[in-house]
Amino acid sequence: MKTIFHKSDTRGFADHGWLLAKHSFSFAGYHNRNRMHFGALRVLNDDEVAEGIGFPEHPHDNMEIITIPLEGEVAHKDSMGNSATIKAGQIQIMSAGTGIYHSEYNPSSTNKTKLLQIWVFPNKRNVTPRYQEIDVKATQTINEWNQIVSPNPEDQGGWIHQDSWFFLSEMDANTSKTYHFKGELTGIYVFVIEGKLTIDGQILNRRDGMGIVETKKVDFHFTDNTKVLIMEVPLEFNH
Repeated sequence: MKTIFHKSDTRGFADHGWLLAKHSFSFAGYHNRNRMHFGALRVLNDDEVAEGIGFPEHPHDNMEIITIPLEGEVAHKDSMGNSATIKAGQIQIMSAGTGIYHSEYNPSSTNKTKLLQIWVFPNKRNVTPRYQEIDVKATQTINEWNQIVSPNPEDQGGWIHQDSWFFLSEMDANTSKTYHFKGELTGIYVFVIEGKLTIDGQILNRRDGMGIVETKKVDFHFTDNTKVLIMEVPLEFNH
């Protein structure tokens, strides 16, 4: 097993006034040639959006985009005619495909919005754009790997155009659990949203990340009550 450890405070950072953004991989004004992507995982942004403001309409194409609200709400509108507000316990998936425009705002005048925005390179280019919204809270079970994204439309959670599986899980303190890889020639990127865990002797604290390759299973020990996101993605892909 090989690992790459990304301490929380080594991420890129941008303060736009209305937006505080931390980048696990190169994005916008943050460029680190050693952190361009992890396999098909291109972007992992940890954003805090001020009250009553957000991202104005902007374009995307040929990217799978997953938005996970952590606190507050995200109001979304797009060129496909979708208009929705999502909050913690829900996720949003867009296949940008041939091209879309969308906007994202914090609709609250009193509370900040905190969210993860994730981009994954697709395995098919120029697909018809699509939008999906999933309530994942209803299917969450404590101390289990709760799947929220897969390549299969019939699976629990949402789906994307890539051989990738995401798990969003809450684990009790002093719990141990093994993750078994689902794909071939894949790696996992572990992101600790809250709490503390150990993998192969390495401690990961809040907002730390770790990429893991060349193995088919990983043993986790959760020291504290922990919320963790696991993203299994292809290591080799065309884009």
